Amino acid sequence: MLKHGSFAVAVVQRKVMLVQAVRNHSQRERWVDVYTYTPFGERVFLASNVPQARISARDILTILPEDDAVRAPAAGMLELPAQAFGEYMDLSARTQKRYEQLFDAHSAKPRRRWFPRVA
Repeated sequence: MLKHGSFAVAVVQRKVMLVQAVRNHSQRERWVDVYTYTPFGERVFLASNVPQARISARDILTILPEDDAVRAPAAGMLELPAQAFGEYMDLSARTQKRYEQLFDAHSAKPRRRWFPRVA
């Protein structure tokens, strides 16, 4: 499923991030060990505050093709090709929209009163 060093877009701590596999992972594994990168600017990502994480395999949104050449201009910094960055932006927008819809649905529910009304 995910080879050592391959890149993917995943949800980590409820944020869409670029991740890199720490080791090889099979399809049967439920957890994936990754390095995490947060967006910094146009196509540039920096190592996040939590540089290494173990995430659920279900949180991986897409695996970037290996032929996409991810550049590393400096230590702890990555630059994505334009097409991969566009895919990242689409997935990020979709995830944000889903969170907003969940919040709106939760907000629209009538609230339960925990205390009985006093007449």
